[in-house]
Amino acid sequence: MSKAGDDGGGAGDGSDSSKQQDDGAAGGKVLRKLTAVPARPGWTKVSCPCCVSERVEPLVLVKLREKTGPETKRWLLKLIGAPQKDGGASLLAHPGEDASGDLIILSAPRCTLLRATEELGLCKTYQNGDMEAFSYSDRDNFKDSDNMEVFLTLAERQFIVKYELEGMRMKKDMKVPGLPDSFVLHNRDNIWQKLISARIIVDTIPLNFPDKLKNLGEAWYSGNHLAQPLDSVNEYFGSPVAFYFSFLDFYTWSLLPPAILGMFIAYFSGEVQREMVESVSGSKAVVDVHDNSEPLVSGHMLQAAFSMLWSTVFIELWKRRSSSLSYRWGTLQLAERFAEPRPGFQGDLGVNPVTGRTEPLFPEWQRELRMALVSIPVVGLSLGLVVVGMLCFYWAEAMMQQLHKDWNSLLSRILLYMPSVLHIFYTNMLSTVYKRVAQSLTEYENHREESAFQNHLTAKVLVFTFFNYFAVLFHIAFFKQDVPLLRKRLASLLIISQLVNQMTEVVIPFLVDRFISAPNRAESEDDSQQDKFRNQSKLPPFPGLFAEYIELLVQFGYLSLFSCVFPLTAVLLLLNNLTEIRTDAYKICRLFRKPFSPPVANMGVWQTAFEILSFVSVVSNCWLLLLSPRLQKLCREGGMSSTNVLLVAVMVEMSRTGSRKRGSALSTDPCRP
Repeated sequence: MSKAGDDGGGAGDGSDSSKQQDDGAAGGKVLRKLTAVPARPGWTKVSCPCCVSERVEPLVLVKLREKTGPETKRWLLKLIGAPQKDGGASLLAHPGEDASGDLIILSAPRCTLLRATEELGLCKTYQNGDMEAFSYSDRDNFKDSDNMEVFLTLAERQFIVKYELEGMRMKKDMKVPGLPDSFVLHNRDNIWQKLISARIIVDTIPLNFPDKLKNLGEAWYSGNHLAQPLDSVNEYFGSPVAFYFSFLDFYTWSLLPPAILGMFIAYFSGEVQREMVESVSGSKAVVDVHDNSEPLVSGHMLQAAFSMLWSTVFIELWKRRSSSLSYRWGTLQLAERFAEPRPGFQGDLGVNPVTGRTEPLFPEWQRELRMALVSIPVVGLSLGLVVVGMLCFYWAEAMMQQLHKDWNSLLSRILLYMPSVLHIFYTNMLSTVYKRVAQSLTEYENHREESAFQNHLTAKVLVFTFFNYFAVLFHIAFFKQDVPLLRKRLASLLIISQLVNQMTEVVIPFLVDRFISAPNRAESEDDSQQDKFRNQSKLPPFPGLFAEYIELLVQFGYLSLFSCVFPLTAVLLLLNNLTEIRTDAYKICRLFRKPFSPPVANMGVWQTAFEILSFVSVVSNCWLLLLSPRLQKLCREGGMSSTNVLLVAVMVEMSRTGSRKRGSALSTDPCRP
């Protein structure tokens, strides 16, 4: 890259200028050769002498709306490069090969990156080798603090550029050159949000580096690699993506013990095959609870006890691994930052009592009123639709059972599974529609901060997901107490979901990559670097990891709550996840734009959701254990009811959970796991 120096980016001796002019005469095909010459302005100047560099790394692409005037673009370039005390972002900006075009390429000087590192609360390697919270005043004592490409990951550098852009605020009222007089930026306005809302800024995209992405893909989803390059994923895509794939990897290999046990039980236990035959034939075998030939501990009981133990140990081991990764990646001690209003936030202009800034304000009581009068009733109505689907399922199930008794044919046996299949498609369709409804409801609630918006959206979706996917299973287990029906229902859910998942995770991404994404990635040697950057903006934006976490949460629920009635649950999930790891990696590398990734210390609300399911699994498996005829007999002989046994198990689990939380609160070193 060119040297970032004097105004316009031009700095250097006469020989350098001569060479740059020759490059400009050759057409300036590569952005790395673009610099400040009279006919071709280059990188904006840096305000700190220590930030002058012979090479500037393009990090972020800003796309302006078409027909943006050159005076508006020049004003924006100057503003982005201005010091923060003057309302700028202290970044490096380049107008691209066409000074009047619609693209701006951004980078960040060393001091801006280091100051933001301290503001974000990132931990970095100190001279003694320990991870310490970075301090700008002590920057020289941190390893590699003079080399930003080593000191910070690519994802961190790109996020810092976005962080600085979103922090720009006006110091006084002014009109933007080249825009109508009606568009005025007022004192303390968030400049970037105002420009986005006015459609002056169309998009802000972190740039991909094809060579790095290719090397990452070869080590990740290509070949026969079993271990995932998590550090490389964190370097390129950031900690949110790295935590997801780390959890997916840890969860997948943790499925091996229950999968082996499930195959053992399915092979050596006759009860699974017998109950499967009963569920297909529609008749139940008479169980003699006084038959002493039955084993004292059945496969059903062994699997239930193991599921309780496995789900608890899995969560605890993952929390340790998560803390270790957070420490290694320097995100264990993230600073609390005052959040800017999110772009969709609306309200009357006023003075924020905390910051003294003029910004939209919205009373909390109005938000709570909207939640009480609109959000909660709509969510309740959606849960009511789940109940309607469940009642229809039971009605259809009874009809098919009667039909099978009358016909007793191969066709009637196949039709026995039709209610489950249709209900599964109904729940999936309902889940898709509800996600859009939840998005609209959360928008209507008008949350100020992005984190609050995401937390309320996630809570709505989690409540519905748990009810939608597990209500029928809980009703069958706790009220109908029909183990064969529960097994048939769970088997249908797993088999159909695996087939649908393989279609959506493997076949559809391949077709999208072949016919949609590949043409946008097509490049030729004659293409300029700017054209290559522009091609990246044509890819669809990354949809986030919401759907992937929901899928894993439902999987974990099936396994930890009900796998004792269908021991092969873990086997099916293991086979699915072995392909899930590679297909998810393939999609994020090839099908979408590179996302901005703010540093995170863990999986956030999703980790809490998995912990809750782990607790519920104790209750569920205790109840399923009590459905065992032999255990019911032992309870009656001991004079204890099944309900009392269940209550004791719940109290023990709650006490154990409280002890774990008290133990985790004893950690005092914020930079150590």
